[in-house]
Amino acid sequence: MNEAETRAEHIDPALKAAGWGVVEGSRIRREYPITLGRIEGHGKRGKALTADYVLEYRNTKLAVVEAKASRHRHDCGNS
Repeated sequence: MNEAETRAEHIDPALKAAGWGVVEGSRIRREYPITLGRIEGHGKRGKALTADYVLEYRNTKLAVVEAKASRHRHDCGNS
């Protein structure tokens, strides 16, 4: 199962069941930019980083969720 399938079949339903995006004031932000990228010097930055999901409640960001393909362990890095 690839990352998109993991999101559609597991993460999205779990977030909805927990009330995210359903309860008033809650919001799921997808592909949310979390940093401009590593500073490389001479005014240049590396690739910007985005989170798969950021969970907000009443405009306060509470959690970041990263999806992985099911073939990856939950503790693997960004590979």
